Amino acid sequence: MGRVRLDRALSKLGGASRAEASRLIAAGRVTVGGKVVNDPARPVVPERDRLAIDGHAVRRRAWRMIALHKPRGVVTTRRDPEGRPTVFDVLGEASTGLVTVGRLDLATTGLLLLTTDTQLANWLTDPANHIVRRYVVTARGEVTDADAARMAGGIDGLAASEVHIRKRSARETHLVVELTEGRNREVRRLFEGICREVVRLKRVSFGGFELGELQPGEWRLIARPDVALACPGARLSAATPS
Repeated sequence: MGRVRLDRALSKLGGASRAEASRLIAAGRVTVGGKVVNDPARPVVPERDRLAIDGHAVRRRAWRMIALHKPRGVVTTRRDPEGRPTVFDVLGEASTGLVTVGRLDLATTGLLLLTTDTQLANWLTDPANHIVRRYVVTARGEVTDADAARMAGGIDGLAASEVHIRKRSARETHLVVELTEGRNREVRRLFEGICREVVRLKRVSFGGFELGELQPGEWRLIARPDVALACPGARLSAATPS
């Protein structure tokens, strides 16, 4: 992880969310090397410095990665100020130490990756690596070939890498859309650009990882060797024993 802010280090190690870490630090509940630190911007090296919350050591968790079928109506945050259910609520104890690889918005379902490996998460979400995300989309009304070409060509700085129309009618159109950046609400904003409303949106793959037969709320472990097969060139942190 290298030299980072204390609040970020606690978040990345799974000790607390970034906002919660800042509150704990301000309250004097966090120590570095046995000494209380009140500055969330204090630089630390998590692999070297001894970090603790209320006297309990915060250490990098054993390497884990999971694939979750995110249900509709669930937010991709650790805690929601509006009290809505989160993906961490869905996972329960299985979520310990995990961070999400990107996000899916409230109404979007499908594949969400979570891992203890922040280096891998950063690699997968870095636009420079052009990792393909594939979505199955249902849009209200007819999407023409010209509309699909516009989305692939770019609208307001956004562009799909591929747009495939499966079937269409005056009532609705079913498509598969591929992206390589994963910007906020990118699919929905592309369809807004052609004056079409997305009524259903599901992510079915991320890089070489597939949603498969997972049902909403179900999840499965992903083994380290499978990461190398799914995403050649991916950067993994060293495995940490349990």
